[in-house]
Amino acid sequence: MTVVETVKEAVGLSGGPKASATREEMAAAGLPLAYRDSCANLLIPLNRCRFETYYLPWKCETERHSYEKCQYEEFKKRVAKMDELRAAKDGARSN
Repeated sequence: MTVVETVKEAVGLSGGPKASATREEMAAAGLPLAYRDSCANLLIPLNRCRFETYYLPWKCETERHSYEKCQYEEFKKRVAKMDELRAAKDGARSN
């Protein structure tokens, strides 16, 4: 693995399939239902890190960045899907 690939994987840009957390792992971590999405596999270690470092803002930066990036990517997918649905309806809004 090259240095570039290592950095991309650390930041979350590797593009490979992401392993999602199972329901049992989410329940064991005490995640609220609202946060049990496709990014939960990143939230579990982030919350653990936050707890262990007393929620210090300068700690757990890589975990937080990875989680926020995942959330943003999911948001972009939802927006693209909504645009697809709107295009199928000739631009009509659903509300």
